[in-house]
Formats: sequence, structure tokens, C-alpha cells
Amino acid sequence: MKYTSIKILLAAVIVLSMGCKKYLDYKPQGAVSASDLTSPTAADGLATAAYAGIANDWWDAPITSMWEYGSIRSDDAYKGGGAIGDQQQMDKYEQFYLVNSSNNGAGDFGFPGTWIRAYGAISRINNALRALNNLTDADFPERTTRIGEMHFLRGHMYFLLKDLFRNIPWFDETLTNDEIVKVPNTMSNDSLWEKIAGDFQVAINDLPETQPGQPGRANKLAAEAYLAKVRLYQAYTQDDGYNVTGIDQQKLQDVITLTDDVINSGVYALNPDFAYDFLYGYDNSPESIFAIQYSINDGTAIGGRLGMSTSLNYFAGAPQYGCCAFHVPSQNLVNAFQTDSRGLPLDSILNPTDKDFNDFYLGDNDLTPTGVTVDPRIDHTIGIQSHPFKYDAAIPYDHSWERLAGTYGGFGTMKELQLASCPCFKKLGPFYGTSVNMDVIRYDDVLLMKAEAEIKLGDANAALPLINQVRARAAQISPLVKKADGTYPSNYKIDVYKPGVNIPVWNTTTAFEALMWERRMEFAMEGYRFFDLVRWGIAAPTLNAFFAKEKTRHAFLSSAQFTHGTHEYFPIPQEQITVTNGLYTQNHGY
Repeated sequence: MKYTSIKILLAAVIVLSMGCKKYLDYKPQGAVSASDLTSPTAADGLATAAYAGIANDWWDAPITSMWEYGSIRSDDAYKGGGAIGDQQQMDKYEQFYLVNSSNNGAGDFGFPGTWIRAYGAISRINNALRALNNLTDADFPERTTRIGEMHFLRGHMYFLLKDLFRNIPWFDETLTNDEIVKVPNTMSNDSLWEKIAGDFQVAINDLPETQPGQPGRANKLAAEAYLAKVRLYQAYTQDDGYNVTGIDQQKLQDVITLTDDVINSGVYALNPDFAYDFLYGYDNSPESIFAIQYSINDGTAIGGRLGMSTSLNYFAGAPQYGCCAFHVPSQNLVNAFQTDSRGLPLDSILNPTDKDFNDFYLGDNDLTPTGVTVDPRIDHTIGIQSHPFKYDAAIPYDHSWERLAGTYGGFGTMKELQLASCPCFKKLGPFYGTSVNMDVIRYDDVLLMKAEAEIKLGDANAALPLINQVRARAAQISPLVKKADGTYPSNYKIDVYKPGVNIPVWNTTTAFEALMWERRMEFAMEGYRFFDLVRWGIAAPTLNAFFAKEKTRHAFLSSAQFTHGTHEYFPIPQEQITVTNGLYTQNHGY
């Protein structure tokens, strides 16, 4: 199901959340509410509008791709763009200088706008639930399934908000508008996780295992995968100063039970080629468990329901584009793809004899330096001088595409971009969108979530085949990355972990180190990195070590500093505190 495939009442329904710009739940004059739409057809239209709502964003305040919040706030990427002050809010995120203010100086851009859009999506979901709750299964045979879907979508949006802001107001469809604006953001951390988990549990109970012919709809297995993610985050208990204080063993066991259901179902599997996760033509592949569905030229909006959250990230000088060169891979990330003679990451814990990382692929050198081997995923993730861009050997990446080469130059992002020749691609003014879906949860994530839980429960051996399954897929070198002359652009060397053969010791310490590396390599530039560091409780030491080195490379990071106990989460937007007359409590440290 593409969100635009069910067009009944969408023209009317689409206005349901437009009044949520300044308030959490608000019916603008002339809008249609759930109480006005009581037929099964109308309720189904509201459910479809809720699906559209979770994709209803733009690059200025995203609720889909988390590159702005999860990559450039990590050691994966620099902001990029045309100047330090270009989209200045991102510069503030990158350097973590939001200490004294809960505003970002850009109106509704950035995280204040994300708050608004996310709660707008929740408003749509709650409206749909109110309408569905007023029907019976006899009135609408799909009612229970739609209710499960809405709980899944609401859990997804609240998870996003909690990941970004931690202390958020939670409300459901049972509250009136007057009651909603009286809900504070002071629910305990664990209680809030339980509310989010509750939505996914309802989805598990109400949804069929799969929904054949409707891949865009949530199903039971997707709900189990997402609940596993909630339980994994919840397992790392956290005090009010954002210190990780322990590991909840029962929550980890829940992760294993839930991921086992997904894995053992046989419904999902890794794609044989890593490239398929990021290419047009492979939407809703066997690896995609739940994805934001997009479309092009379908008549429902200008250009269709395009993914626009990554539209700033195309290149300025490339002949097929023209703007805007944001989301630039860091030298640290490029270096991290190096492997040793055994095909394992260069890491002192995994391999005590390993040497330090080298800066490489600098200047116009398009060849891997002598003696340096790399993880093959580098050429799926990073645009490198003279290497094929987006699997097109006729379009090699070139430094001339870089908009501010002296500051951010060197490399280009790639996973989220599509070729201008793609039928999925459309130019809207100076920006670009595509109809390629955006995965929310993939099967590789499920495998690594289970591996992480096994390690933290003390069973490193159970995690080994899970991590190795992901690495084995990476070792299947894609023919799509070849250069025009048929050669590969890099010297690839990668192997699975073989305790006692290529890794001296495999225990919970080395296994967790391997897990952390695997998540970084597999999901690099996808917006996962910052949130992983926060969950593990290592954001401050990791990012401050990154800044210490980066300050020798880039003057614009000279003042960058991550403050533990503050920067793990965004501040509650000041505008939200103001419009609720001080009801919301500001986050720790702001």
C-alpha cells in the first residue's frame, strides 16, 4: 500500500492535522474531525491519512530520516552546506552549543518543527482511533486490523519523540482537546517506555502476521520487531542525569523472544546484495520489515508523496543536481571502514596488535593506499573521488561537486540519494525528492538487536552467528560498485569472526565491541549512530574524543564540546513551554 493508493476522502482528511502547528491537538475552522466522519469508508480514510502523516515532513524539520539528528550529531558526518551559518541550527547541533537556550534560532526549523510535525501525526492517529472505536467489527470487518495499525503508528511516533526529547507528554485518543493541553511531560522514564510498549503490544495482538498485497501496512511481525527495539532501549536503565545505571535482564530476554518470532517466521531475510537496501526497484524487499511509503506523480500533491527529508543532501556541482551538499561523511567515518590483515575492524580490543587508523582517500587519490584494506560497505555509503556514484560507473564522484570544499570537502553521502536519471527522482524548485521508500526497521537491525541482547545477557557465543550473518552479506562484494573498466574501486578485505583463528578471544567484552562496530558499518549515515551512543552511555567520551582529533583537521569544530547530562537529548522547545503556560518542565541541563 502506497499511502496514496487509497484516495477516498483524503482531500478532506488531510486538513486534520494542519492546525497542529502550535498546539498538540487542535481543530482549525473548516476542518473535518473524526466525529464528522462516522462511516467505515470515512474511518478507513482517516487511517490512510494517519499513514500519510508519519511521512509528512520536509528537510527543515524531519520526522522520517534522522540524518540531521543522528548523523551530524555523531562522529559519522559533518553538517555541510554552503557556509557555517547555512542552516545554522544544524551547526548548533553538530557542535553542541545549545546549552543556554532551548530555541535554535530558526523558528520552526529543526527540532521545534519536528516536535510540531510529530504531534501533528499523533493527532491524525488519535482521530482515526476515535472514529474506529465508534464502529463495530460488523460495521467494518477490517476495524480491529486498522486499530492495530494505528497503535503501531502511534508507538512509532512516540518512540521518535522520546529518542529526541526524552521527557515528552503522552496522550491517547480517549482525551478531549481540553484535557490534552493539561497533560504534563513529567511521566517517569520507565512509565513512558511502558506506554510506548503498550501501543506495540496492542498492535501485536490485533494485527495479522502479514498483510499480503499491502506491504505498506504494519503487521504483527513488524510490531514485534519494533517492540524489541523499545525493550532494548528500555533495558539500558537511565537516571535523570542521563547516566546508564544498569541493564534490565528481563527486558533483554523480551528482546530475544520478540526477535526470535521475527527471525523464525521465515518471512524476512537479508537481501543478497547490500546495494538493494538503497536502490530504486527494491522497495518492500524481504529485508524491509516496515518502511515509509513514497510515490511520484500520483496527483495527490506537487510531484506526489515524495521523500523530501534528505533533499538538502544532493551535490551542488554535480551535473545532474545543483544543491545543496549537506550531510558530509567525516574523515573519522571513512577511516573506520579500514580493516586489518584478517579482514576485521582496526580496533585495539578486538585485535590488540592492530595499528592506529590512517587518514586515507585524501585529496584526489582515488586508490586505496598500499597496504590498506577496507570493508566493502564503504562504497555503498560514501562518495569518494573517481569511485562510481550510486552504482553508475559512468558517473564517478568528483570533488568539484562539493559546495564548500575548503571546510566540509572530501567526500559525499550516498545511501539516501538517487540518480537524477531514476524514474523515482523529481526536482522541486532547488530541492530534490524521490519515491524510494525509507526503511524504519530492516532485518539486519533485528539480527543485531538480538545479538546485542544476547551479549548483555552474557552469551557471546549466541551473538556470534548473528553478527557473522550480517558480515557475511557484506563480504558478498556487489558487482554494482565496479568502475567502468570492470575493476573494483577499493581493496576489499572482510571476514566473519572466527574465535581462536582470526580473533584471539571471543567473550562478552570483545563481542560487544564487535557489535558496536557492526552497527556503525551497517547503518553508517542512516541516522542511527548518535542514538546508539546515547543508549550505550558512551556519547560523551566518544564524541569528545572525536572532537579532539577533528579540531586538528577542521577549524569550524574548534569550540565543539559534548556535555554529559545535557546533550543526550534536545531541550523541550521553548514555544511549547510558552503555549502550555509553563506546564512542561525543561530538560536537564538547559
